Amino acid sequence: MTKIDEKDRQILRELSRDGRISNLELAARVALSPSACLRRVQALEAAGVITGYRAVLDPVKMGVGFTAYLTVGLGEHSKRAQEAFERAISRSPEVRECHNITGNVEYLLRVEAADLVAYKRFHTDVLGDIPQVATITTHVVMSSPKDDRA
Repeated sequence: MTKIDEKDRQILRELSRDGRISNLELAARVALSPSACLRRVQALEAAGVITGYRAVLDPVKMGVGFTAYLTVGLGEHSKRAQEAFERAISRSPEVRECHNITGNVEYLLRVEAADLVAYKRFHTDVLGDIPQVATITTHVVMSSPKDDRA
């Protein structure tokens, strides 16, 4: 396991806010020399603490006007059923996240669609067509006052 000190945490916080920040600006924000800062960032990347950088997209400008979290319960509680469900769901571009969870249901999904009509089509034509699915509960996102996903 990689030892992460407070300076590394500062670097990670800044990179989480802006992954395109220059090394010079990052070094200034965390009070390090540029060379020391770069060495730390490279070490965090090499250790797998930083696994990548990505663009954060505006969902509305991407045509997404509807977001929901769904809980999905399977009719059969076997490894085979879970693997079949996961294969089916991985082919669906509307599913942005899929988590196998504990509790009364097996999965939590984050689904994005253009609108309610597109979501209904996904609900009926995709989820409704997966034989392992026994229950679906939809929680529509009204707003997201805090969202730290990058």
